[in-house]
Amino acid sequence: MFRLIARRLLLSVPLLFVVSTSTFLLIALIPGDIARTIAGPQATDQQYLALKRSLGLDESLPIRYWHWLEQAVHGNLGASLFFQQSVTSLLNSRLPATATLVIGSTLLAAIIGVGLGIGGAILRGKAGKVVDVIALVGLAIPNFFLGLLFISWFAVSLRVFPATGYVPISQSVSGWLRSVVLPVVTLAVPGIAIVAKQTRDSMRDVMARPFIQTLRASGISRRSIVFKHALRSAAIPVVTVLGVVFVGALSGTVVVESVFALPGLGGLAVQATTQHDVPLIQGVVVYFTVVVIIVNLLIDLAYGWLDPKVRVA
Repeated sequence: MFRLIARRLLLSVPLLFVVSTSTFLLIALIPGDIARTIAGPQATDQQYLALKRSLGLDESLPIRYWHWLEQAVHGNLGASLFFQQSVTSLLNSRLPATATLVIGSTLLAAIIGVGLGIGGAILRGKAGKVVDVIALVGLAIPNFFLGLLFISWFAVSLRVFPATGYVPISQSVSGWLRSVVLPVVTLAVPGIAIVAKQTRDSMRDVMARPFIQTLRASGISRRSIVFKHALRSAAIPVVTVLGVVFVGALSGTVVVESVFALPGLGGLAVQATTQHDVPLIQGVVVYFTVVVIIVNLLIDLAYGWLDPKVRVA
């Protein structure tokens, strides 16, 4: 298992390099000039060129990337060109909202999706069709439309939850909980659909295996067969799907944070892209890539716990 972890961590180094390099090059292709944006339309050419020089934008693209890479290796992601603040401090201030959305939606997708999948596998018949319908509807409805529906129903009509905004948990636990319920549920719906369908299919496959029939013939209770034996055997593909759901939720935060006006990394990434703020975009990409690496590592550890054969790989 230690070799597996070490190998994954070593592979993450070139992954970070490739992602940061490709992002830097792609940003360079986006039309826009942040120096012109900051200077404003009334600035003279001399003022514009001076500002561009002070921001380091007069240097060639490879040199600018090399300067950024030198700082990033030492843990310094630079300063935002537009906000004139440390990129790390900006990202850390937005991280709690995004982490709440992603982790909360993934946990909700795991709990409800696995429950629906187990029910569909055991009950079969109409219950299985219900899971199919949930999966189809959950994947078909766009996040932004579902979020607007929730705002209309639960914020405007019923006034149960706030329509927009985010309350830090340090400020008020109840206020934080009320502010994240709607966006978390909105982000979790597609994940619930995927996890439910994968769990049902995996459980059906496991329940048809000979060792399950042997357990039944031995008089083992149905609850023990389902939750102790079948679910663990069916868990590896479900864990894989949960990893995909988590990573997908990262990209989904861009839309959900915009709908509910949450101060997260997704909205910051959109703002940085429109402003052509290269260091800030690079910082968001690095944060997202590190999260993906950590999630993949946790999935590998889960594989080792569920299947001892993986531990010696």
